[in-house]
Amino acid sequence: MTVARSRFATSAAALVAVGLTLTACGSKAGESTDAGTAGSASCLDTSGDTVKVGSLNSLSGTMAISEVTVRDSIALAVEEINADGGVLGKQIEIVAEDGASEPTVFAEKAEKLISSDCVAAVFGGWTSSSRKAMLPVFEDRDALLYYPVQYEGLESSSNIFYTGATTNQQIVPALDYLKEQGVRSIYLVGSDYVFPQTANRIIRAYADANGIEIRGEDYTPLGSTDFSTIVNKVRTADADAVFNTLNGDSNVAFFREYTNAGLTAQDMPVVSVSIAEEEVVGIGAQNIEGQLTAWNYYQTVESPENTSFVEAYKARYGADKPTSDPMEAAYTSVYLWKNTVEKAGSFAVDDVQAAADGVSFDAPEGTVTIDGDNHHITKTARIGEIRSDGLIYTVWESDGAIDPDPYLETYDWAASLSGN
Repeated sequence: MTVARSRFATSAAALVAVGLTLTACGSKAGESTDAGTAGSASCLDTSGDTVKVGSLNSLSGTMAISEVTVRDSIALAVEEINADGGVLGKQIEIVAEDGASEPTVFAEKAEKLISSDCVAAVFGGWTSSSRKAMLPVFEDRDALLYYPVQYEGLESSSNIFYTGATTNQQIVPALDYLKEQGVRSIYLVGSDYVFPQTANRIIRAYADANGIEIRGEDYTPLGSTDFSTIVNKVRTADADAVFNTLNGDSNVAFFREYTNAGLTAQDMPVVSVSIAEEEVVGIGAQNIEGQLTAWNYYQTVESPENTSFVEAYKARYGADKPTSDPMEAAYTSVYLWKNTVEKAGSFAVDDVQAAADGVSFDAPEGTVTIDGDNHHITKTARIGEIRSDGLIYTVWESDGAIDPDPYLETYDWAASLSGN
């Protein structure tokens, strides 16, 4: 698959009101600043032996169950790169911030990292609400965000590199897999915010074009723990499968209630797109064994790169700590930034953007390559099954890496969604 044209986001400030007062800081010696928009010259200082980057993740709140490991993997990549000589001969210094599971906090901390800490790039974010809150900050400041989580697509920005999957690399392959398995009806359950709502619009369009019936659709606030009503509706709907876009610790409550209601993977399988190995630990393998996930990476992926990654992560953070897709994508994003900076021979935003196309990295998930038109990367789609040991094992994977198509321009059934 290929993307027909570049479609970077415009008028991003209209996406969300973040209520920030933006103040520029002065440029310092050693870095070109003519890449910035009016009044937003970079204050990045590369005159010394170090260069700062930001790590912005939820270390508290409902999303901490998922994002702490992303923070850890960013730190691991930085440690490895520094041990190997750094980037353009400079050691990387991390400035870490807590997004606290609140989009407005993510926007405020992004502004701080760019304007006060003067970082070269920021790595982080999880929910689409956090990303959309940060997007106008990065565009107004002409700064770079590396966003590591799968998302709903229908977006691109010259100031964001999306290193998690877009829709045609995760949700569409999951739907194709269900269809091949004979699924003809599904029930949609999700958290009440941007990603699940948009993802489910895409799922409905796919279902309409492929003869799949939607038996129900329910949303619950992020952090919700009461799923008795929703699970009862799922049980009585008697769909062939459930498509789950819940995020954070709500998944713990949902699957425990699912199990308590006597629902099993054999009777009504659940395909989840935001449950990785660390969430399985919180849910309890006994409550989710046999259920399916759609990602691009699992700890069990067999490759020399992944073996080294898993060993390094466990050596750094503990033998009982699993690896997962979003934290692997975050780890990969640091290396993609490094490789792009070295290709450009510069930390300047304009130079990094100009050099990005075709930059690759032999990641734990497989080789990934940046598409310079939309700032997404190639990804191998994988359907996994959760087993009793708490790990996820690939039961299907795509024939090679899939080119990113964030606007679903190559699918006729998505024409009304992508604007074609």
